[in-house]
Amino acid sequence: MPKLVSLNNRVHKDIKIDTNKIEVIGSSERMIPVVLSEFLKLCVQYPIVFTKDADTGKFVCVVLLGFEQSENLFWLKNQWDGIYVPLNITRQPFFIGKEDLDKEQAVICIDINSPCISTDNGESLFDAQGQDTAYLGSAKSMLAQLIEGEKQNFNFINTLLNLDLIMPLALDITFADDKTQRVQGIYTIDEEKLDQLSKDEMLVLHQQKYLKPIYTMVSSLGHIYSLIQRKNTSLMAQ
Repeated sequence: MPKLVSLNNRVHKDIKIDTNKIEVIGSSERMIPVVLSEFLKLCVQYPIVFTKDADTGKFVCVVLLGFEQSENLFWLKNQWDGIYVPLNITRQPFFIGKEDLDKEQAVICIDINSPCISTDNGESLFDAQGQDTAYLGSAKSMLAQLIEGEKQNFNFINTLLNLDLIMPLALDITFADDKTQRVQGIYTIDEEKLDQLSKDEMLVLHQQKYLKPIYTMVSSLGHIYSLIQRKNTSLMAQ
């Protein structure tokens, strides 16, 4: 179970990150939350969809990695088989937290139970003077991108909801073993309603720079077929 603590250059001066073990954290994730700034990298290989957060019920942007619970079809031979790995994996084991729940000040946290934590091998977080290493600086940049991305996602999704452009996507798939599965709980752009928007509504989407991520999401759905192929290849190998 993750255990997040505030990162400290004295307490954690000897900690190293074994980068070879970072991607394994996502090995059993069927969906990974993503942000708009990643879309152009993600759309090369992954279906980008919406799902609802189990705790809040609010929509979030995710990439679909499998069809069953804990199934990541991009995890092959103990490594990530993808051109690009989502930020919410590569930023591990770092998180953003709040030291005081009554304050808005964010702090960098680390999951000290993460499998990539080491004291022997890997990237150091601090130098001999207690200053951030280049590796930690890179990790902080990824966290900053995710924080900004969450704000962009929030505004993007609210705009789509206001225009009634999010629709459920039910997939009925028959795999190579002749078993049929219905994949539910994912959503996408309602293209029919998108085409029916007024010029003023389309202008708003253009001005907010939302047309590109909208069409990126729509085009990325074609990767569901390659995801099915990955599943079939896995089934045939069993």
